[in-house]
Amino acid sequence: MDKSLYIAMTGAKNNMMAQTNHSNNLANLNTTGFRADFAQARSMPVYYGDGHPTRAYAMTESPGSDFSQGPLNETGRQLDLAIDGEGFIAVQAPDGTEAYTRAGALNIDPLGVLRTADGKPVMGNDGPIALPPLEHLEIGSDGTLSIVAQGQGPEALVEIDRIKLVNPDLQEVSKGEDGLFRLNDNLPAEADAGVNVISGFLEGSNVNAVDEFTQILSLSRQYEMQLKLMQNVEQNSESSARLLQSQ
Repeated sequence: MDKSLYIAMTGAKNNMMAQTNHSNNLANLNTTGFRADFAQARSMPVYYGDGHPTRAYAMTESPGSDFSQGPLNETGRQLDLAIDGEGFIAVQAPDGTEAYTRAGALNIDPLGVLRTADGKPVMGNDGPIALPPLEHLEIGSDGTLSIVAQGQGPEALVEIDRIKLVNPDLQEVSKGEDGLFRLNDNLPAEADAGVNVISGFLEGSNVNAVDEFTQILSLSRQYEMQLKLMQNVEQNSESSARLLQSQ
């Protein structure tokens, strides 16, 4: 009886974990540059010594993220960037390491540091990008930053830095708990001149709301089935106990 109970318990537990995954996707339906996370379940055989497994527990795992491009939404704001095709914008994570994002809503802080909407410094040729006081900023399709310095005329447009754009092998990329992407070996990726950005646009989330909602409903039914199985196991155990007591 205990084997059936624990098998059903692991099934219910991992159904809840998968629901959490899909619920998080659904919650980020309107998050700029968000990449939906996949979820899958598999059986995990349990062995006691040599021979065949005595049972198989359920296990939910996240095999990766959906890297398909989301919709491009026009904002008209100069500091809003969307990557056209594959690639990422390099940023500096809170721990000082390099990480990558598709969220291109940028801002310039009072010290002139170019940051993402959540405050992470954007990486350039030689580290985080810091801009001098300026009258005007232009961002090229290759991430080049050109400015007109404060007090200068439009003829004084000069190139000062370039946003680091990367396009690593997606098989080597994984998402962290902070929502940023990193290479699996935690080394910085090489800049890729083939990555293009579009100024005045932001990329929306690639979450499919209908698909996520359907998955949540399906997992909810599976969870109820596992609970029903646990109830049946408990009833069988009580019946067995009564039969033994009657002997």
